[in-house]
Amino acid sequence: MHPKASDAGKESKGPSPDAPHIAEALLADLLSNTADLVSFYDRDFRLTHYAAGLKGMHGGAVALGAAIWEIYPGFLDSSCRDEFLRVFQGGTPASIDLPRSRGQAPRSVFVFGTANGVGIIESREHGGRSAAEEQEHVILLHQATHDVLTGLQNRRRFGERLQQALASIGGTKPKAALLQIDLDDFKAVNDTLGHGAGDTLLQLAAGRIRDALRDGESAYRYAGDEFAVIQVGKEQPAEAERLAGSLIDAFKEPFVINGIAVFVGSSIGIAFGPEHGTDGEQLMKAADIALYAAKTDGRGCARTFNRSMLLLLEQRENLRRSLRAALERGELYLEYQPLIRPPSSVIGFEALLRWRHPEIGIIPPSVFIPIAEADGLMDEIGRWVLEQACRQALTWPSSLTVAVNLSPAQFLSGSLTDTVAQIIDEVGIRADRIELEITETVLLEKTIDNIDTLNTLNVLGIRISLDDFGTYYSSLSYLKNFPFDTLKIDQYFIADLETDLKGQTIVRSIISLAHGLGISVTAEGVETSAQARWLIKENCDCLQGNLLGRPLDAEATGDFIRLSSPKGIRTMEGSNRAL
Repeated sequence: MHPKASDAGKESKGPSPDAPHIAEALLADLLSNTADLVSFYDRDFRLTHYAAGLKGMHGGAVALGAAIWEIYPGFLDSSCRDEFLRVFQGGTPASIDLPRSRGQAPRSVFVFGTANGVGIIESREHGGRSAAEEQEHVILLHQATHDVLTGLQNRRRFGERLQQALASIGGTKPKAALLQIDLDDFKAVNDTLGHGAGDTLLQLAAGRIRDALRDGESAYRYAGDEFAVIQVGKEQPAEAERLAGSLIDAFKEPFVINGIAVFVGSSIGIAFGPEHGTDGEQLMKAADIALYAAKTDGRGCARTFNRSMLLLLEQRENLRRSLRAALERGELYLEYQPLIRPPSSVIGFEALLRWRHPEIGIIPPSVFIPIAEADGLMDEIGRWVLEQACRQALTWPSSLTVAVNLSPAQFLSGSLTDTVAQIIDEVGIRADRIELEITETVLLEKTIDNIDTLNTLNVLGIRISLDDFGTYYSSLSYLKNFPFDTLKIDQYFIADLETDLKGQTIVRSIISLAHGLGISVTAEGVETSAQARWLIKENCDCLQGNLLGRPLDAEATGDFIRLSSPKGIRTMEGSNRAL
């Protein structure tokens, strides 16, 4: 959050949103009106910005992207080159006398380093300013083109350079490459360690990106935790893939912030001009689609844009539009998977949301729920799911519970507890028959507020379950800060439980830990009799999986309950005798 105007004098975590625009306007004004011959060059020695008077002095040599020695040939002279390179490589600013021809007036330039290159002021009626005054005179010019936090070139400069790169290609020249870079799990660092740690992480990340660059490659901070690299004059796609691999490897090492090792990977989308776009906007869209594909494929990887990605994105957009009407059209429905207390007691069901699209058919929740969350639909859908599940549970014996998953997005509305309380009153179900399942991602979002929400739900008498335990961050502080009723062990640890000794040790430890805290344990994804026998032996309280019962529609759930009643218990025991 940016400081308010009334907070003047307080520490700021970064520039205000308007700062780049203000600085750019100031830069344009200064360069248009200053009498000084000011120019800026990137690490490829290419001209990026210049004052209006520079072109009048040096003519056609002055053009964006021109090499510094085209404007100042004197830097090729050995007497000037060494001093110039010293400043370029991080040395202190210096005034350099340029070599002159017979009859030519003496000329000198003031050279100072910037975060991504050098700036030059050519001496012309400076009024006797000192080197320090010269540097102070142009500091705003540099800030306008660079990100204050990381020192990389900023978004405005990125747009300009991308257009220049695209304009420079053609014929037999190598294509231009754009790499969009996004930090994985950056938000979790901000939320758990604070924005100061987040700022430090961005600075360290920028350093790793900068260290991976070679000639012909320039880096930019695009926005937030998004970065970009532009490559020109390289053989593609080999060079872009090489750089992407180097960046991914660079982010595999932990970042140490205040003595804490933080692991944050990078996902990268690659696009080439003019193949994937002939202007900056087209190329950025292509790279962004490729970045989305990298995120979808598991993060920590790079993907190059292709047309099939665009087709998938269009399909996703069609699903997004369809999902908005799915609830009204009755396309969403619930299935119920049994929760079994060994050896064969049904104690309740988990409600599972399904979508039957009229044209596509059944769409997996892993596909449409993220869309619903991103589009702000989970409040409405989540309310419908809870109400439907509670009404269905009223048709069951009063001893059976119903478990309903809560999306992290539902916590952001601030009205979750009111919604739950209202549904309980309207439906007329006992609160202790409802179990709300959350994942650890809920606890990473606005942790204090969400813990308060969970405590309020607990006071209402509702049971709270921590789903998929063992994945994500699995912080024991969650168990200390909130008294969960149930831990659900993720099916990842159950899948190879029969043979994986490490998995057995982890599951055994979770069961022991939970029982020591007075928490019940449910194992998800039980598919084999051997898994069930092992879990029963280790005193797991509840089992869930296809071995014990597949998800059922409302009518089939009623049949399942009748089979598991005392009259049908023999049938139930017979089906589970193999356990």
